Amino acid sequence: MKFCVVELAGETGASLAVEKDGGLLPLDAPPSVRDALEKFGDAGLMSLARKASGKIHGMDRVLRWFPPVPNPRTFRDFYAFEQHVKAARARRGMEMVPEWYDLQIFYFSNTGSLKGHLEPVKKPKGTAELDFEFEIGCVMGRNVLDVSGEAAEEAIFGFLVLNDWSARDLQRAEMKCSLGPAKGKDFATSIGPWVVTPDELADRRVGPGRYDLAMTGRRNGKPISRANWKDLYHDFSKMIERGSRDATMYAGDLLGSGTCGTGCILELGPEAAGGWLKQGDAVELEIERLGTLTTPIVE
Repeated sequence: MKFCVVELAGETGASLAVEKDGGLLPLDAPPSVRDALEKFGDAGLMSLARKASGKIHGMDRVLRWFPPVPNPRTFRDFYAFEQHVKAARARRGMEMVPEWYDLQIFYFSNTGSLKGHLEPVKKPKGTAELDFEFEIGCVMGRNVLDVSGEAAEEAIFGFLVLNDWSARDLQRAEMKCSLGPAKGKDFATSIGPWVVTPDELADRRVGPGRYDLAMTGRRNGKPISRANWKDLYHDFSKMIERGSRDATMYAGDLLGSGTCGTGCILELGPEAAGGWLKQGDAVELEIERLGTLTTPIVE
């Protein structure tokens, strides 16, 4: 199933809705996937969506797309695509760290600055190197602790498109001090427009939390990034295994895959990508079956 949080014409406030017959059916549930999971559980929310009835709204009735998970307790962003890690390090004259192949590395980002589809992102003050990062997002469906294997994959509620915005010059300066990325990242992360449950992707599954689905990134309508979800080196079950080690991960928590190969200007090189992002640009990130996440850049 495909869930979203939207404001619909003629309705009051945000609604959690499910895609049905090419339109949107609002659910009698909190306007947040996390809050709905906490209220109904993952199986209960799926059952509610299947049994729901009522008026189906056309997509043209959407006034605003909100982040489908506006309030996760945590957002762990991983570093799981080998092509990106290799290429980005090579551009900085650095070799691969052997430990990367053994560890699902992540950092915690800001859960208070999530943006929805079509919601503008402001260029941070003091940066001249604004970048996008094309990622797959994952929403936890249940609480887990020290989980692994099949149980880790079964804890996934759904997937979404994720853009982990980066101010590269701010990030570079901070990380010279062996901490961060902090202010290089915390100003915005865009997610959505849908949370798509694994049953919608089952025929393209190639491994735990890994699917054969194309990823295409565009800047102002021009394709500049192409990748495939199946090329993850560390799959989502492994990410959840590491994230839940000695620490509870909760329903509604958000994970990011890390940038896919060719999925940012840092890796492509500003000279090949038309320079760093600027006011007036629009970034479109599309993953097969998950949809397209579009963000305009403003000052």
